[in-house]
Formats: sequence, structure tokens, C-alpha cells
Amino acid sequence: MLHKRPNTRFWWCDFRAPNGQRIQRSTKTVDRRSAQEYEDKLRYEMWRVIQLGEKPRKTWKEAVVRWAKETTRKTVQADLDQVRYLDKFIGDMYLDEINRSVVDRIAESKLNTGVKPATVNRLMEVMRVILNTAVKHWEWVDRVPHIRMLREPRKRIRWLTREDADRLIECLPEHLEATVRFSLATGLRQANVTGLQWTEVDLDRRVAWVHPDQSKTGMPIGVPLNSEAVIVLREQMGKHKKYCFTYKRKSILKCNTKAWRNALVAANIENFRWHDLRHTWASWHIQNGTPMHVLQELGGWSDIRMVQRYAHLAPEHLSKYAETLCGLQAVPTLSTTVDIQKQKSSYL
Repeated sequence: MLHKRPNTRFWWCDFRAPNGQRIQRSTKTVDRRSAQEYEDKLRYEMWRVIQLGEKPRKTWKEAVVRWAKETTRKTVQADLDQVRYLDKFIGDMYLDEINRSVVDRIAESKLNTGVKPATVNRLMEVMRVILNTAVKHWEWVDRVPHIRMLREPRKRIRWLTREDADRLIECLPEHLEATVRFSLATGLRQANVTGLQWTEVDLDRRVAWVHPDQSKTGMPIGVPLNSEAVIVLREQMGKHKKYCFTYKRKSILKCNTKAWRNALVAANIENFRWHDLRHTWASWHIQNGTPMHVLQELGGWSDIRMVQRYAHLAPEHLSKYAETLCGLQAVPTLSTTVDIQKQKSSYL
């Protein structure tokens, strides 16, 4: 039965499914004929599900609600921001209606807003994760479209020299100076530095640790503390009972502040993000001869390819192989050169 609720524009359907379940749903239309078609189609689908055992059709919104409850991704809040953008395209669509053309239309629309391909890819990644979960884990649909990522321009690794780092540290306020020095000593990500607690540090053993739920890869990370890291932590002792790094007796929530940006300007350092401190730490390690497999473990990377980005900074281990080409052409000695010159002069 169709009806309109008070203060609503759309027609609502209200009926009993073959199993006795009451179905109440908005038809999302103000046209009665279209609303009637919607209800008839819904009745037929419910009959096939109940009488013939077919899978019930699920909407994108239903998938998002379940995914948000079950996901353990640390980026869930940022992911939900992406979902809000997707809702205006596929919010009320059934999962089996989301096809290649729908995906391409969403990607093109986002790209036309003037954002970079990387921003579009983050949107597509969230969509891909939810759709793949609906297929592989919930079995709500048999297949979903393959979501291709846009090509992103590769950027060179941004890192600081020791002199640049010292100059930056001198321009920072005390609380940011400590976090930068510790970041350069350990290579930890920003959230792992600002969230580090005293219960996660053992200064006697000179180690700290990052729990799986705090790690980007979901794996625990053991952090050996070098002398610089130990000195920084000892300087923070007594400032806060729980957190190692604080500002005005409160935990630090954000490092990319006006004070950070002002320090970059004062130090004459351009195009540098907080995360580039981690790149700097890794670059210094490679240049000092740290093997890549060791650096991978130190940095908590799950994929060696993430470490290979820094390999070009220390090609010295390839020198002996480059030198093998010299054997193809003998380098003349001084005596040989003199004999050749005498032979030339005898012909003159």
C-alpha cells in the first residue's frame, strides 16, 4: 500500500512480505505511478528471495553501515569522509547495479573538481575495499567491477642534510624540537611519536615498541633507541605521567602547526612535510651503509619495495661491478706510453 507520511514529499510503500515481515520503505519519488512500479518490483524481489532462496539485494548504504562497524582500518574516519562523497552517486544503488561505467563516472567527476590523481585514488580505494568486502567476506554479490587507479607522477624522495636538520631544529620551539630530534633518531611516524607513552619505553634496555593497533601495517614494531633518542626521552621525564612528548602538560595532537611552518621558513627549507623526517632518517641510514633488509625491519615496512626507494642514495656497493668494465680496455702504463711516443718520432 502506498501512502505519504506527514511533512514528506516522497511516497512510501508498506506491505507484508511472504514470510510475514513488514516492509516499510521510501520510494524516493513524488510520482505515484513510479512509486507503484517501485513497490511492485520490491514485492517481486522479496518473493524470489523468500520462495526461491535467492540472495537478497543489498544497497551501497547497507554495505557502508556494516563495513563501518566491522573495519579495523586506522583511517576509518578519513574513509567515511570519502564515503559521503560517494553517497551522492551510489547511496541508494544496489551493489549489483554498480558497474564499470558508474565507477568511471565517479572518478571523472572527482577529477573535474581540480584535485590530483592521488586524491581520486584515495576515493577509489575506499570504494574498492567496501565492494571487495561485500564479495569476499559477506557474499552479498557474486562480482563487482575492477576499480583501476589513476597513474600518479612519481616524486623524488625529499630529505634533509645534517646541516639542514640542525638549522631547522634551532628554529623550533622546545616541544617540537624534541619530537623532531626523536623522529630523526628513530624514524617513527608522527602518530607513533606524539602518542608514545612511558609504559611503551624501557630506557634501561634502550628500547621502545609500537603495538599492532598503533602500527600502520598492523604489525608490532620494536624500536631500538640510539643515544640521541635516549637523551631526548630523558629530557622529557617528569613532564607528564602518561605521554613522553607534551605541550603545556597536554599530549601533542598535531605537529604540522604554525610554529612548524614558521620554523621551515626561518631555516630556509622549502617543500618539506613532517613525514619527510621519516624519509630523512631512512636516507641517512642508507648513506651510512645500513643494509636494506635491516632498514626494512627498523622502519616496520611490510614490503621491501618501500625501502628500495632509498637505494639510489648509496650505490657504492655496485662500484666493484662497475669496475669490471675497465678490464675490457687495458689502461697503458707510463713506460708503454713512452715507447709509443718514441716509435711515432722515428717515422718523422
